[in-house]
Amino acid sequence: MVLAARQDLESAFSKDPDMSTPSILVVDDEKDIQELLEYNLVRNSYKVLCVGTGEDALREAREKLPNMIILDLMLPGVDGLEVCKRLKNDHKTEHIPIIMLTARGEEADVVVGLELGADDYIAKPFSPRVVLARMKAVLRRREQESNGGGELLVKSGGLTINSQRHEAAINGRALTLTALEMRILSTLARQPGRVFTRYQIVESTQGVGVGVTDRSVDVHIVSLRRKLGEDANLIETVRGVGYRFAELDD
Repeated sequence: MVLAARQDLESAFSKDPDMSTPSILVVDDEKDIQELLEYNLVRNSYKVLCVGTGEDALREAREKLPNMIILDLMLPGVDGLEVCKRLKNDHKTEHIPIIMLTARGEEADVVVGLELGADDYIAKPFSPRVVLARMKAVLRRREQESNGGGELLVKSGGLTINSQRHEAAINGRALTLTALEMRILSTLARQPGRVFTRYQIVESTQGVGVGVTDRSVDVHIVSLRRKLGEDANLIETVRGVGYRFAELDD
């Protein structure tokens, strides 16, 4: 009975990954975590397929093309970072968003994973509610990106940015920003909740005419927070990793 139910689920998973119900590939070698995630995701109307190795993850991702992958970094054989790297270097799977699962103290791996193209990370132990919230945020961002939104006009958490006019305001108060500050703030605010490493922030500033290095990112963040004033907490520090824009209701 259980095997038949699993086969039915896998069949539904593979039929159409672009249907309105998102399909999620869970990659973790711990059965209890697989079951915890599967139970909570299915309850919230997601289609779920679980695998326990990096090799299986690569195969299923390429065959099924899920809407998202929840990927543990510590896997037997091919580890999570290598899985992420291979998927992001494959034109067939590079578009699939990846949320990494990490153990405490794996900050260096988190940075590497984000720079390889992962969208977010969640530290173990985790709350299923947190996983669901992060998943929804990533899927929402991807949908907005696919619709072409957010490039010229950004509205988030009381912040409005029109990069074409080089105008920014917070709760109606105009901000005087340099071109570099505008690009950094736009990068963060376009994707609230997403963690950006310092290197990714550097990459986002290319072409603004003034160079920035990963060592100077912190200085520019301090300047932005000063100009945001009482709203400085919109830019959150993720210890050992980088920065993100707070997720708030507009």
